Amino acid sequence: MSAVSKPSLWRALSLPAVMAGFITVLVGFASSAVIVFQAARAVGADQAQIASWMWALGLGMGVTCIGLSLRYRMPVVTAWSTPGAAMLVVGASAVGYSDAIGAFVLAALLGMLAGFSGIFAKVMKRVPMALAAGMLAGVLLRFGLDVFVSMGTQLGMALAMFSTWLVGRRLFPRYAVIATLLVGVMVAASQGLLHMQDVRLELATPVFTWPTLSWSAVFGIALPLFVVTMASQNIPGVAVIRTSGYDTPVSPVIGWIGVVNTLLAPFGAFGLNLAAITAAICMGREAHEDPARRYTAAVAAGAFYIVVGLFGATVAAVFAAFPKELVACVAGIALFGTIANSLAMALREEADREAALVTFLVTASGLSLAGIGSAFWGLVAGGICLVALRPRPA
Repeated sequence: MSAVSKPSLWRALSLPAVMAGFITVLVGFASSAVIVFQAARAVGADQAQIASWMWALGLGMGVTCIGLSLRYRMPVVTAWSTPGAAMLVVGASAVGYSDAIGAFVLAALLGMLAGFSGIFAKVMKRVPMALAAGMLAGVLLRFGLDVFVSMGTQLGMALAMFSTWLVGRRLFPRYAVIATLLVGVMVAASQGLLHMQDVRLELATPVFTWPTLSWSAVFGIALPLFVVTMASQNIPGVAVIRTSGYDTPVSPVIGWIGVVNTLLAPFGAFGLNLAAITAAICMGREAHEDPARRYTAAVAAGAFYIVVGLFGATVAAVFAAFPKELVACVAGIALFGTIANSLAMALREEADREAALVTFLVTASGLSLAGIGSAFWGLVAGGICLVALRPRPA
């Protein structure tokens, strides 16, 4: 998909794109912010430093979403490394805070090198599209299932949201997800499920920490964080971009994300990377019917992320006020189209079908080995199947 014919930002901007950007931030923040707070506490951060983490991460995601999307006129959505945060929660308590900051800087530098050197792009070119699509479908499957799992605890709200989406897809497809979100908020408010009493307006203040390094920080945080982020976050992120039909240049995108991450790491930006799940929201038809205009959804997401960073704890409290079933429903419904397209692409070629199926199943299983998530192991399993099952030349 060429960037030449993309319309200007103001001509391309639309309400569905802005709402897709908002849902992207809502899903990304509400689904994993608690893990980030836990990670900050695990390395010894105090309340001011935790607020600084949110400031740095919000600013980093905002700058990269806006800058890269405008540069290439394609939706480029970034996120924090949720598997990286989970790894910090489990294994970083023995490392001092300044050493942890130094490890964040080192991991970001390694990501920048992997991007600008072209190493990451060369690896991605060797990943068959069927496997990439199968992995993406596996990553997103849980979100689609959560729409119906939510009916077990909040049947009225989940059923109202699903019904609104069905009607919306028939009568006003561009605004179906917006209507779904509004109905969910109204139902939650009528049932007293919106807990806004803890919300206070409060700006975050950045706190700079001079980075130091130790061997335990290098091998216990920096290298695992780099590997986990590349394998569990950036590979699915590229898969989303490719299966959505965009030819965004991977190497400079990964490299510039690494640059921004390096600059903000001393303030607590432990890991920035391409988004996968949230990126799919900005790249689907719900963001805009015209794929050339969907980059505005990523720009809108970047603006919301900057607000998240500036108001740190306040926005966290607002997102926390939404019931988890509401977030799960709107995320899953927004991803229905992407899940369907990914499955169709994964199973399209008969020769690759079984390998793609194995990739999908392993990824969907949530398997985690050596601190690396199921997306990476799904590709490994699918690749082995592809080699083993591919017919030998006569």
